Parts: sequence; C-alpha cells; structure tokens
Amino acid sequence: MRLIDISQELFSCHVFPNDPEPVRKEEMRIEKGDACNLTSLSMCAHNGTHVDAPNHFLDEGKTIDQMGLEPYVGDCYVARFAGEVGAADAELMVQKAAAVQAGRRILIAGNATVTADAARVFAQANLLLLGNESQTVGPEDAPQEVHLILLGQEVTLLEGIVLDGVKEGKYFLSAAPLNLGGCDGAPCRAYLILW
Repeated sequence: MRLIDISQELFSCHVFPNDPEPVRKEEMRIEKGDACNLTSLSMCAHNGTHVDAPNHFLDEGKTIDQMGLEPYVGDCYVARFAGEVGAADAELMVQKAAAVQAGRRILIAGNATVTADAARVFAQANLLLLGNESQTVGPEDAPQEVHLILLGQEVTLLEGIVLDGVKEGKYFLSAAPLNLGGCDGAPCRAYLILW
C-alpha cells in the first residue's frame, strides 16, 4: 500500500483572487512560559485543498455538513489533461473511469479548466465528486456557470489538489472535509491510496 498526499500546505497555498488568505496566530507558546502551544486560525473555507458544497453557488443547496462522507471517500480515477476540457474530453474521462470501476469520482491532473460543456457531461454521468488542481474547477475569471451545472446536480468539487507525479489510473481517495455546520465548503486533507 502507498499513500500519496495530494493536499496543499495551507499557509503557503495559492489563494483564489479576492479570497482572504489564511492566517495563523500563536496564542500560547511554551517557550514564552505558557503551559502549552496553542494556535488560532483565520481563513476562508475555500483556502488550500478544499471541497465545495452545493450551497457555495446555490442558496438552497446542501451545506457541507449535509453532504455526508460518501462523495469524498472511495475509488477514484485520475485523468491527466492540459488546457480546456471539452465535452469529448469529459466523455473519454468518464469512459476510462467506468472501465476500471472508478466512475463516481474523477480527479483531473494538470493545468486544466473544465468548460460548461464538459461540466454537463460530468453532471449527466452521475459523478459524486470532480476534482482538479486549480483553486476553481471552471475558468478563474468566470467560474459560476460550471459550478452551477455541477453543484446543481450535487457533484461535489474537490479543488486545489496537488497531483504532481501521480500517474493516470485508479486510486482510493480520502478527502473528507471538516464538518463545518452550515458552511458552503470546507478544507480537507486529501490523499490517495494505491494498493
């Protein structure tokens, strides 16, 4: 068994434009005479490696605590791609994932942007989760349409993963988010298991 960490380090992560950056504050330090080390955090729920719940773009959509764990844990397929993912590209990814019995969760490795046409294919394929390396699945300058298509079908999004050196193929994914009641997203520690 091999574990592959696909998470960004939070305090050095890429931050989506105009999102607040994560801040760490040392509240107590043993070296200063305190009984323990104690750290407080200030951050956006979408900093670093994180998941988007439907409520991120749909006011009546499910929040992170309503999503359960199934979308985030299970077999997945890593597909390598660079550029704009079109409908035909998405169909091929879905076919490859289904062929290895990992058709409910797809992670896209590389500098890829999911188009609205591709999002429709992924939504119709009944995915539980779609992940990518960017801080947003859709175009950075106009992410709303892609998010609405996917989140509208309760395809949860895993964004900001790190897939350097990860080969295309089937893996077991664990990317359970923090259980943040009422929130539209949450950070997670994502990793792959290769048996």
